[in-house]
Amino acid sequence: MAPHVYVEDLKHHVGQEVTLKGWLYNMAGKGKLYFLQIRDGSGIVQAVVSKQEVAEDVFARVGTLKQETSVIVTGTVREDKRSTLGVEVGLKDLQILQLPTADFPISPKDHGTAFLMSQRHLWLRSKRQVAVLRVRHEIIKQIRHYFDSHGFTLMDAPIFTPNAVEGTTTLFPVKYFDDTAFLTQSGQLYGEAGAMALGRIYTFGPTFRAEKSKTRRHLTEFWMVEPEVAFMDLAGDMDLAEDFLVSVVQGVLANRRPELEILERDIAKLERVQKPFPRIRYEEAIEILKKKGKETKFGDDFGADEETAISEEFDRPIMIHRYPAVIKSFYMKRDPEDARLALALDVIAPEGYGEIIGGSQREDDLAVLESRIAEHNLPKEPFEWYLDLRRYGSVPHAGFGLGVERTVQWICGLHHVRETIPFPRLMGKIEP
Repeated sequence: MAPHVYVEDLKHHVGQEVTLKGWLYNMAGKGKLYFLQIRDGSGIVQAVVSKQEVAEDVFARVGTLKQETSVIVTGTVREDKRSTLGVEVGLKDLQILQLPTADFPISPKDHGTAFLMSQRHLWLRSKRQVAVLRVRHEIIKQIRHYFDSHGFTLMDAPIFTPNAVEGTTTLFPVKYFDDTAFLTQSGQLYGEAGAMALGRIYTFGPTFRAEKSKTRRHLTEFWMVEPEVAFMDLAGDMDLAEDFLVSVVQGVLANRRPELEILERDIAKLERVQKPFPRIRYEEAIEILKKKGKETKFGDDFGADEETAISEEFDRPIMIHRYPAVIKSFYMKRDPEDARLALALDVIAPEGYGEIIGGSQREDDLAVLESRIAEHNLPKEPFEWYLDLRRYGSVPHAGFGLGVERTVQWICGLHHVRETIPFPRLMGKIEP
């Protein structure tokens, strides 16, 4: 048998006979000629079937094929400048592994999103969804590469936790033997413990928010990467977030341009993601919103509309820093020059894609942190281990969290975040 070659590698085998193993994506032709679109996960290639060049039984089998029939194809790789791959395959033989027992429910015609989401396990096979998942893979690969090559150590944080990190109203309770635990909202608190041991760490895993939101930016389960660095202040945190984000975007542009083209992404807008990012204080952002006719005052948090309005003023991600402390988490350090403000930052993606990074310098003073826990009406006992980090060798430290799915949404140019993860979890949706 000719050697098995993946579609993405066919360009290296022009003139050679190869074997492809995959599925029928689409098919056209009649009479004495068929054009098969064969996909194998790495790409899609056209296989040309001529009645004059194959055995009679092979040509007859081709005529029985249905969409998503699993096949083994043997043929010769030929140059084809019209193809995005630069090649096609002249089919010589075809074996059917499994002929679908019914018509594939997702045909080339248009379908509604609700229907496609109900068929998510099959929708993943489409050219567009494969492109999104390949970009997602590249983003994750670039995230890991950046931190691994900058002296960070990966530290896995637990998914079961005894306490809240980002507000008690968005917790998912879980029966934990004879007690109650919660699905993690963030790996940050454990990441801080890791930074005190290893200096520079990052956590990377699933997080859960029971936020009753149905916007195009929200999921109840999503993946987040969270670096934490000892002896770092807010300025250093912003420098790290900026350098990291540029590195990720440039890595995707270098390695996944064909997928971005399938998604019809305006690549020029991604190429503008270069340092330096605009850095504005929260109060400057308020002034931008007022000039654009938005009713906003000091102390208001920014929602999707406000973030979109601010992003319209810039051609790359924007860093907004020093938010009012009253709208930020208990662990964020106050600005020593203005106690109303927290040393916090958000990175807002351009083009209206919203917040993709949120971070801060952490409060490192034991007494102050204890008072913040009390002010937020949080039980102290579950945080005793966290307070120990301030009792034994406390130092200034900072970090941030980047949501993978919102980043995929922005880089791919997708309208809704539900396409950015293989099986999205939304309010009222937990299947398939």
